[in-house]
Amino acid sequence: MSGGNGRRRLARRASAGNGAALFRSAGARKRLAASAGEVPLDRINTRGRLAWLNSAGSRIGTTLDLERTAQELAEFTVPGFADGAAVDILESVLRGDEGARWTGSGVPLMRATALCAVDELATLEPTPVGETSVRSEEAHETLLHRYCLRQGRPVLVSRMGEADYLRVAPTESAAASMRAAGVHSYLAVPLIARGLLLGSADFVRGRGTPPFSTTDLALAEHLASQAAVYIDNARLYGRERERVVSLQRSLLPRATPVTPGLRVHAEYAPSTAHHGVGGDWYDVMALPGGRTALMVGDVMGHGLPAAATMGRLRAVARTLMTLDMAPERVLARLDLATRDLEDEQVATFLCAVFDPADATYTLASAGHLPPLLLDGQGAAEFVDVPVGAPLGAGVIPYDPIRLKVPEDGHLVLYSDGLVKSRRTDLDHQLERLRSAARGLTSDALARGALLERAPADAPRFDEAVLLAATTASGTPDELREWELPREGRAASVARRLVTEQLADWELAELADVCELVVSELVGNALRYGNGPGRLRLLRGERLVVEVSDTGPDLPQIQHADLSDEGGRGLQLINMLCRRWGTCRTETGKVVWAEQNLPS
Repeated sequence: MSGGNGRRRLARRASAGNGAALFRSAGARKRLAASAGEVPLDRINTRGRLAWLNSAGSRIGTTLDLERTAQELAEFTVPGFADGAAVDILESVLRGDEGARWTGSGVPLMRATALCAVDELATLEPTPVGETSVRSEEAHETLLHRYCLRQGRPVLVSRMGEADYLRVAPTESAAASMRAAGVHSYLAVPLIARGLLLGSADFVRGRGTPPFSTTDLALAEHLASQAAVYIDNARLYGRERERVVSLQRSLLPRATPVTPGLRVHAEYAPSTAHHGVGGDWYDVMALPGGRTALMVGDVMGHGLPAAATMGRLRAVARTLMTLDMAPERVLARLDLATRDLEDEQVATFLCAVFDPADATYTLASAGHLPPLLLDGQGAAEFVDVPVGAPLGAGVIPYDPIRLKVPEDGHLVLYSDGLVKSRRTDLDHQLERLRSAARGLTSDALARGALLERAPADAPRFDEAVLLAATTASGTPDELREWELPREGRAASVARRLVTEQLADWELAELADVCELVVSELVGNALRYGNGPGRLRLLRGERLVVEVSDTGPDLPQIQHADLSDEGGRGLQLINMLCRRWGTCRTETGKVVWAEQNLPS
């Protein structure tokens, strides 16, 4: 676990006053212990003490949360063993690092992790939970804590004298509070697991209880040894989970690209369950011509195998989308790739390609949950996308649909972790999600409001991803489209349109190259594509020009001899432009080329 997250969780457990949580009166706690069949240890024999020690296995370490395990240790010992208990953990251990035997000067940086005491000791001033105790080097040399940590041995002060309070308490004020509350006996034991120091546990007794004895010391050592293993297990789990979550996040996009006519907000919420993360993923890609690809997938299963499969499928999906393939063709290819994986994984997948020219999406689904459409006026409905078989099932083809989104409308893609529940059926959960989405504004979506309102059980036992895409009003200023004539003058018309538009955009220095490029694209469409269709010009991070036609054949660069009259057009485009490419459409194909903008 990270240090920041650990500190925030610790701070939330601190009380409003001095940070000593869970105070109860001695009588109330002893009655509670008696009702559970327990008797204070000073009144039972050796067999009873061993039984008490054995019961720690079912009371401590009930979760894999480090701070909760420390709190359970403190609560287990009060009031049966001590009137007050405090557990401090090394700061490095809270960050997930290995423990170590302290050999330096002073006292290692420790953080108060758990506190518990009877009501009679409520006036004590221990270090509040979540904070570190800072003392001068001279004060460190006199602390009994220092000996316990450096030597890895317990400290027992059966009857505290005047000087002992300053050697035990974190501050002079705390020492005075201990003296006034009648604390008379002190015991500190190190928390050591697998030979490494993790922290320490301190115990005190006040008025009306006998001082700690050597028998109590032996019991505390056994208890600390047992609890240290539980704390170390929680540390190891937290560290491994943090690493897997980091791996998962590294496989997801770090930032969403700037896309014309579209604002995209992405969310990833890891699971709080013991299995950690799984194979949920999303991606946003800028495509030629100003289009944007939105993808959400979910690999079945959890843990590293699912995360690794997710990374491979995302890489394949990005490669296919780079070729600017239609969503249904991407799904078909992904299905083949999934079937080739050795681990025989199955995944759901939803792909949507947004075209800013007409504010439409082309969607295709492979067994994924339907996207949610918010019209911007308060209504929310699920999109009826034909649901194909999951990837890896080997059942193709996939059927696409075309969706028109109203101005300022939102399309929300998500994984099943947003709605999954162990107690309620899926249809009911989807209806709850639709109700939660009604009336959400763009700002609320960007703040993650839908993730907070999602009907999944709390804490979420499965991870979730969410993509919220908001369409801007009107056609973006950076995008222009024209219908070209289907005759010989198409090239001259295209050159004029491009030149005029570049002048309006103050990019006249690109006109010469762009005129040559558009002439070659229109010429290829006239010769091989049954005439040009539409000309599109996009000014984004780069200048993109594309020409569509109805021809079935995709152009390829060919070698041209010195005597050949043609065959050099694509060679010129390849040399003059940053890159170029083609993609098939429902009616034919599109050929596009990119130029770098002036710096």
